[in-house]
Amino acid sequence: MREKANKVTRRDFLRATTAGVLSAPWIVPASVFGVNSPSNRINVGCIGTGNMGKVDLHGLMHQDDTQIVAVCDVNRGSYGYKTATQFLGREPARKWVDRYYAGKKRSGIYKGSDVYNDFRELLARDDIDAVSVTTPDHWHAIPTIMAARSGKHIYCQKPLSLTIAEGRAMVEAVRRYGVVLQTGTQHRSKETMRFACELVRNGRIGQVKRVLTSLGRHGLRTDINTWQPTPVPDGFDYDLWLGPAPWAPHHKSRCFYTFRFSQDYSGGETTNTGAHMFDIVQWGLGTERTGPVEIEDLGSEFPETGLFDTVSRIHFRARYANDVELICTPGGIGGTARFEGTEGSVHADWSSLRTNPESLKDTVIGPNEIHLHKSSDHKRDFLDSIKSGRDPIAPVEVGHRSASVCHLANIAMKLKQKLHWDPDQECFINNDEANCLLSKPLRSPWHL
Repeated sequence: MREKANKVTRRDFLRATTAGVLSAPWIVPASVFGVNSPSNRINVGCIGTGNMGKVDLHGLMHQDDTQIVAVCDVNRGSYGYKTATQFLGREPARKWVDRYYAGKKRSGIYKGSDVYNDFRELLARDDIDAVSVTTPDHWHAIPTIMAARSGKHIYCQKPLSLTIAEGRAMVEAVRRYGVVLQTGTQHRSKETMRFACELVRNGRIGQVKRVLTSLGRHGLRTDINTWQPTPVPDGFDYDLWLGPAPWAPHHKSRCFYTFRFSQDYSGGETTNTGAHMFDIVQWGLGTERTGPVEIEDLGSEFPETGLFDTVSRIHFRARYANDVELICTPGGIGGTARFEGTEGSVHADWSSLRTNPESLKDTVIGPNEIHLHKSSDHKRDFLDSIKSGRDPIAPVEVGHRSASVCHLANIAMKLKQKLHWDPDQECFINNDEANCLLSKPLRSPWHL
């Protein structure tokens, strides 16, 4: 969209609000503020259209003030994702988009979305305001940093990063270029989770002593003890899928959903479900912009052989500067967070809230007490943040710190050590071995 220099365009307005420069009065055309006018629409490109990619695409597409203009995935389209019946990839994604917008047109015909194999082509477009990055974890940092550099707002799935070093680089890029980033820790947008954290933050359970969590091995996981390389499927750009990760022979279980169980691409269930639960722990403790100061292994286990090498039995303890403990024990599918204090407890999980005493559930948070960011729709909150210039409910620093708890736990469990962490400097104290695990080398030509 090429406008005359003296005319306020949609992109001018969105960039200006994000940069916070609307403190002085602007004379803005009424079309910019039309609720669903084209000038007010946020053009979105979706990078990654697999299992969660489909969820994020549909969540953004069904907002009245967005337009999905491009989709991108290294897979043209195939089965083999989280369930056997899912047929996902860039071509299926294009069909979802075209079908949805066709249904909104009188003609019933729409062929306006573009499709890409390489995300760099999507990011090169000047008419895209925001992107979703819903890729394997090892592909979060580089597209996010490049998107920020091109002035695009970002909805990035959890965990925010593959390593702590990558997370910090993402924070710096988002801040430097003044864009909005929403981390996909969408459980913050659940009323029960927010209320549980407000109870804790407002002292309803007294002084917090410890938080108990549990993480298990994902129910869909099947160990692969012996395996042989398999041919790369037609339409799948495997080299680009690997990207900055070390080269490795193709196997279908290395990619798609089960990438989560290989350390080159993810951090196992610690960063999968744990990214949600530790995010709620951080929120409830008020430590969402810092982290623990000590973390130690309590008897975790890793596979000795096979394709999957992430931790299979998660068990660790962390301690914060105020001596509150976070203890994660091996458990079933899903995740829980139980805050225990001197006067009661609050137990939150995906769908329920339990308190002791039970009457805590009827508590009303007063007007002069701590009220946490309220959101009932994580993606709507992201879009509203773009327009208002305020922080979303899960901004980049918060997403980075929540992911850091996951990474710290994995490092302590891998080294079988008690580690002392400086959350301000983001380094381990007097432990070079542990500090070497804060980053991973990137395969050429990729870099941060």
